Amino acid sequence: MKVAKHVVDARRRRLAEMLQRHRYLGIADLCKEFGISEATVRRDLVFLEKSNLITRTYGGALADFNLRFPSFRSRRTAGTAGKRAIAQMAYELLRPESVVYLDAGTTVFALAEAIRGAPVRPLTCVTSNLPAADLLAEVEGVDVHLLGGQLLRRQSVLLGDDACRSASFWKFDLALLGAEGMTREGVWNSSPAVVALQKAVIANSKATAVMLDRSKLGHTTSTFLGGWDSLTALLTDTPIEDLKSEGIPTYMTKLEHITSYNEPASLKPKAKKLSAKPVENVENNENSFLTLPTSLL
Repeated sequence: MKVAKHVVDARRRRLAEMLQRHRYLGIADLCKEFGISEATVRRDLVFLEKSNLITRTYGGALADFNLRFPSFRSRRTAGTAGKRAIAQMAYELLRPESVVYLDAGTTVFALAEAIRGAPVRPLTCVTSNLPAADLLAEVEGVDVHLLGGQLLRRQSVLLGDDACRSASFWKFDLALLGAEGMTREGVWNSSPAVVALQKAVIANSKATAVMLDRSKLGHTTSTFLGGWDSLTALLTDTPIEDLKSEGIPTYMTKLEHITSYNEPASLKPKAKKLSAKPVENVENNENSFLTLPTSLL
C-alpha cells in the first residue's frame, strides 16, 4: 500500500530530528521506533543523506557530526601553543617497544609531529587518525597500523562498528585520547560513534591518558565518555587552580603512575583469535609476506 507523501515527509522530518538529538541511531532502533521495515528506513536515510542532513554509516546514521563539526583543517589552527605543550607531555610518556593508540583530533596530531621530529624507536602506533598515520608512515622504526571503519572525510577519521572490532584485536600499552569537554563528572565527547571507539580502546589498554586543552574545561556535550576513574591520567595546559575550581581531581595530572607501565603489551600476546574461521595453509603460502605484530596474535 502506497503511503501518502505528507506522511512520508513527516516521518523523515521526525527521523532527522531524532538523529540531531541522539547523534547516532542504528537501523534496528529506527525500525522499532517508527514501526517500519529495514528497507523503508534505508530509503529514508538515503533521502536524508542526499539532503545533506545526515551521514550514513554501516548499520545506521550519524546526524550532522561529519557535516557541521569543525573540520580537521580548521581545528588545527586553534590553540596551537596549548596543543604543542600537551603533545610534549604525551611524548614523554612514550617508551620503546610499546604499542600506542593515537586517537583522532588535532592535539594527537601534534603528538605525531613530535614523534616524527624525534622518533621513539621501535614503536607501534595504531590509529583512526588519517593525518597522523600519513605523517608517521615514513618514519623509520615506527610501525603504523590503521583501524578499519568508515571514513568521515571532513574529520579525517575512521569510525563505526568495524573500527570498534579492529580495536578489540589489539592490546595497547598506552592509549592517548582526545575529547570535547571535561567537568567534575568526567570527560565528554562529540558523538556516540567516537565514544564507542574510545571505549573499545580503553577496554584494551594498560594505561589511558586524555589530552585536553584549557578551552575544554567546564564544557559538556551530548555524549559522556566516562568518569575520571575510567582513565589513568589527564594531560592538560589548564592551571591546577582552575581544575580545582571545576572539581576535577588534580591527581589525574600527576604522571608518575602512568610512567610505571613496564613490560610492553607487544611482548605479552593476547589470547584472542582474529577470526572464528581458521585460515588454511597460511604458513605454506609463498605470497604471505606480511608479519603481524605480536600484540595482534
